[in-house]
This record gives sequence, structure tokens and C-alpha cells, in this order.
Amino acid sequence: MQRGQVDLSRCAAGQGEQRMTGTVITVTSGKGGVGKTTTTANLCAALTQLGQRVVAVDADVGLRNLDLVMGLENRIVFDSIDVAEGRCTLQQALVRDPRAEFLYMLPAAQTRDKTEITPEQMCAICKQLVNIADYVLIDSPAGIEHGFTTAIAPADRVLIVTTSDVSALRDADKVIYLLERDWHRQPGLVINRFNQRLVSSGEMRGIDDVLDILAIDLMGVVPEDERLMLSTDRGTPAAFDRRMYVRRAYENIARRVMGNNVPLTDYYRPGFLGWLARLFGR
Repeated sequence: MQRGQVDLSRCAAGQGEQRMTGTVITVTSGKGGVGKTTTTANLCAALTQLGQRVVAVDADVGLRNLDLVMGLENRIVFDSIDVAEGRCTLQQALVRDPRAEFLYMLPAAQTRDKTEITPEQMCAICKQLVNIADYVLIDSPAGIEHGFTTAIAPADRVLIVTTSDVSALRDADKVIYLLERDWHRQPGLVINRFNQRLVSSGEMRGIDDVLDILAIDLMGVVPEDERLMLSTDRGTPAAFDRRMYVRRAYENIARRVMGNNVPLTDYYRPGFLGWLARLFGR
């Protein structure tokens, strides 16, 4: 077995133990650059720290970045197209994250085209993954072309990531419309780079304004944090770093994904009390 590969036989349930089929969640957006890949990586990290078995799948063929954000680029041997075309097994292509007990990544091909993996092939891959993982998170390409269709096809659930600027909201609204019309999916929403100070000064749309525009269920809000970009560049998801208060935002989203009722309000208290809450993780 080569470096970074995983023995799937060790991941599956033991003899006589029944395993529930995992859930496939596609993380997507209309507009690029809104933090979709960063959200995917951090949600994977948060879920695995809550005791879940997680596989991250990069569906952005030709423009993969999930491996960089997760810090696993040097461990890649094979990719999803190698699996789909039979050049390797799924076991050989999965890359283990050494920071977690059960977190793996299936990378996309960097030198191929998005049309070279079909929705049917992606569904077949995910059908295997849900037998060993509680959650399979797919990082979708931005936009609504072939790569989007491939990423959505196997999804049990969909998360839309957006910022509150007008172009991102317009594109997110288009994606929501297509999901509801063509896929009969009601996605959840993650608002990224939220800045309460700018909302208070009238320079940014508030949470209620965004929900009025998009009219879908809110799964979480990630506050703006300049250190998040640094953690992304270093390949260390913020959800692994207890010193970063933004970590709690991803943990809250992960808990909601798992079906827990987690309030938003106490995390976004303004002023001194909010600063204390962030400092002490309350």
C-alpha cells in the first residue's frame, strides 16, 4: 500500500455489526470565490471531530483545490477519474488526513476535463463511499455546467454557500431555482464572510435580508476572519484549530447537519460580551 492510501476493510463495520448507510452532501454555489471549498474542508474537519466518519470528494476536475485547502496535496497518488476508468481501486485513490481518526479525501484530476467523469460514475463512487462513511461531502465546481450536474447527481442533501453581495446572491438564487425545479432538492444555506459591524453600519445585508432573498433554511453563518485565509493557505482547516473562534461556526453547522438544534444568536452578540463569548468559546 502506497503512502496516503487507506485499507477500506479496516474502515467498514466489523463482522456481524450493522452499519447505517452514510449521507452524501454536495456543497455548491453559483458564484466562484465565495468560500465553497473552504467551507467543505472545514465542515469535514468539524464533523470528524464530532465523531463522524467523513470522506471529502473534490468534484472540480481540472481546477482542484480541496487538496490544497486540506493540506493533502503531497499525498495524492490517484484521483477520481482513475477510479472511474478502472486504473486503480477506490481504496488506492483515497487519501487519509493524519490529523483525524477518520477523514479521507478523494481528489479530482488536475489535468483532465470535467466532462471526463459522468454523473453515473460519480454516483457509483459515492455508492461505495456511503458504506464506509457517515458523511460524504462533495466540493462542487462553481456554476451550473456539467461539473455541477456531476456533483449534484449523488447528493442526498445540498448546501449552498454564498456571501451577501448582490452578484453572489443572484447566482445562488439561480442555483436554488435549478435544484428545486430539476432535482427536487430543497438546499440549506451557509452565509459566509459575515461582518456584523458592516451590517450595523448599513454597508452589508443582514441575515434576515439574505433569507428574504433566497427563502431557504439557514444552516449556519461563518463570520469574516482574516486568519481564515492564512489557515487556508497553510492547508490547515480552521476547524482543527481551537485558538480560532471561527472554528465554532463550522462546528455549529456540523451539528445542524447531524440534526441537532443549535441556536445562532449567542454566537453573534456584538460588543464586549460578544468578544468574551468568542474568546472563551461560549
